[in-house]
Amino acid sequence: QVQLVESGGGLVQAGGSLRLSCAVSESIFKSPIVGWYRQAPGKERELGATLSRTGFTNYADSVKGRFTISRDNAKNTVYLQMNSLEPEDTAVYYCTVMLFGNQYWGQGTQVTVSS
Repeated sequence: QVQLVESGGGLVQAGGSLRLSCAVSESIFKSPIVGWYRQAPGKERELGATLSRTGFTNYADSVKGRFTISRDNAKNTVYLQMNSLEPEDTAVYYCTVMLFGNQYWGQGTQVTVSS
């Protein structure tokens, strides 16, 4: 069973930064795509950013220019650097990876941005 453990969430003031990490129990070298999604209270889970094995990125319009997704295949870790945070970014952030034909999710990490 592939396990994903997110960390790095917390409380930050508007305009601040956070870096989320997602440690994966299996090698992500061959994972075709990794990503971060988020779910705000009372809302559906939505895309944050994805990164393919070949380096192609896709960002939600709401985070473009502020968030950066990256992956360290040697450490089996996916990152999300979040800058210029806004109260609207408050949500539970979930890491996801595709491996062995399945999509796996972490348990989520809370990010709260105060105004």
